[in-house]
Amino acid sequence: MLQEYTTILAPIDGSSESELAFRKAIEVSKRNNAKLIIAHIIDTRAIQTPSGFEGDFTDEIIRQTKIMMDEYEKIAKDAGLTSIETRIEYGSPKVMIGKDLPDQYNIDLIMIGATGLNAVERLFIGSVSEYVIRHSPCDVMVVRTDLENKKVK
Repeated sequence: MLQEYTTILAPIDGSSESELAFRKAIEVSKRNNAKLIIAHIIDTRAIQTPSGFEGDFTDEIIRQTKIMMDEYEKIAKDAGLTSIETRIEYGSPKVMIGKDLPDQYNIDLIMIGATGLNAVERLFIGSVSEYVIRHSPCDVMVVRTDLENKKVK
C-alpha cells in the first residue's frame, strides 16, 4: 500500500523558498486528497520594540500577515483544493513548525522551504528547516526546486 498523507503543513514566511514549498504542497495535497494547513508564525522575539511602539507595530504586522494568508488561501482554492486551513501563530517558528503544530493538527507531512541563511547565520541563529528535520514527529520534505523539479536561481 502506498503512503497517503492526510494532513500537510505548509509553513510560509513570505520568502521565495517558502513559496516553492507552498506550490508543491498544493500539488501533493491534491494527489493525496489531503487537508492543507497553511501557517505563518510570527516570531515574538522579532516584534519586541522600544516601549510605546508595540501596539502600532504589532497591529501592522498582523494586518500584513492576514493579507498574505488570504492570498495564499485563494491560490490554494483556485488550484482546486477544498480542505484548507490557515493559521497565524505566535512564538518560536522552529518549535511551532517542528513540534506544536504537528502535534496539534495530527500533521503527517511538513513541506518547508530550504533556508536562505549562510553558514555564519546558521551557526548563530540556526535554520528553521534544520530544526524541523531534527525534531518533527512526522515526515519532512525540504523543497529546493520548482514544480518542474528545476533548481531556482
